[in-house]
Formats: sequence, structure tokens, C-alpha cells
Amino acid sequence: MYGCLWPLPANVRIAMTQRHGGVSLPPFDSLNLGLHVGDISASVQANRALLAQRLALPSEPAWLEQVHGTEVVDLARDSLRIADGSYSDSKAHVAVVMTADCLPVLLCDSAGTQVAALHAGWRGLCDGVIEAGIARFRPGSELIACLGPAIGKTAFEVGAEVRAAFCDKDPKADNCFVAKGDKFLGDLQGLARLRLQRAGVRQVYALDICTYNNKDYFSYRRDGRTGRMASLIWLTD
Repeated sequence: MYGCLWPLPANVRIAMTQRHGGVSLPPFDSLNLGLHVGDISASVQANRALLAQRLALPSEPAWLEQVHGTEVVDLARDSLRIADGSYSDSKAHVAVVMTADCLPVLLCDSAGTQVAALHAGWRGLCDGVIEAGIARFRPGSELIACLGPAIGKTAFEVGAEVRAAFCDKDPKADNCFVAKGDKFLGDLQGLARLRLQRAGVRQVYALDICTYNNKDYFSYRRDGRTGRMASLIWLTD
């Protein structure tokens, strides 16, 4: 599990899990945090309790029903939990997203008063989940972004239609794709950086970890039936 590896405001906490340290049995071994993948519900709930205990979280993380969209909910004001991101300006909430190859994007403002967690699969990233997350922050906020473990640019093979979808939105996205036969290798982190930079986010930090090639992480593309990691961000005193 990774804590804060980057220069964040003193009262902002982040954590990104690996697959180890839980109670789930194969193929979900062992710290699976997703209830929707076919694991035993009691095992997932036990894993979530272990996570909350180890991190001394101020509240239960606000688990979402993720749908590869662009909806970002305000945890203090929205009851909806069908979304691919959440925002909080309160110490009472823990924003969290689950991934197993998709890119987790954690955001905070430099003042340490607002945080957000975003689930950026290629569809959500292309359609604007990062922009939707940034729009939740107060105007004029100076933002910091942290990119977590995701499928890397040597493993993320996609069709020409995926490349075209990104390039139609921003021609510079072409630099994030390399031809491989009749397919392309895509750079999710690079595509996210493009969107963040275009939105004016200057501080962007990233873990250079490929979930597909590192068996310490769940990978849907590698294993199919598998668990989910969590990336969390919250405010403290």
C-alpha cells in the first residue's frame, strides 16, 4: 500500500492499495475491495474493514457504483453513488475509486481544503471525467494531481477506434499512441496528463507502475476474473 509519496498539503492524505493483505481467496486474493466482481461479500466487507482500520480513516469510504462514465458526485450534497468520481470539501468524507487497470486520478487543491477521486478508464477519460472532476473545485483553485497504478503503455493494446476517439478531441493525443500491427499501444497516463495540462493543472505526480505487468496488482486485462484495488484521498486536521 502506498501513502503520500508526493508534496501534498499537510492535511491531505492519500492511499493506494495493492492486492496483498486481505482475506479473499483466489482469484480475488487477497485484498479485493470490489463487491461487484463475484467475490464472497463477507470477504470484501472484511477487507474494507481492514483497510479502514489500517489507515485510521475518519469515516467509511464513499464506495461508488462505477460505470465508465463522467459523473462526479459531491459527497456532502449528493446522495447518488452511481458515478466515476467523487469530490469533498469536508473532513467527514473519504473519496475513493476502485481500479484493476484503469487509471485512478486523485486531486486536491494547494490549500488543502478540497479533494476528489476519479476513475479514468479510456472511455471516461476520453469523454471528460477529469474535466468533470476539476469542475467540482471552487473557481481559481490551484490543483495538484496524483496518478496511481494503471495498465502501462507497453501493455494497453487498443483498436484504431480508441485512438480516433481521443484524437478527435485533441490532435495532440496522437503522441500517446504507438502502432502495433493493426492495433495501437495507448498511454493512459500520458492521455491523462494532456487533459490535466489543458485544464491548467501544473503539478502532476505519478506512480510508474503497470498493473498488467506487476502481479502485486489486480489486472482485469491480464486475469479476467479478479479483484479491485482502491485509491483514496481525504482531509484531516
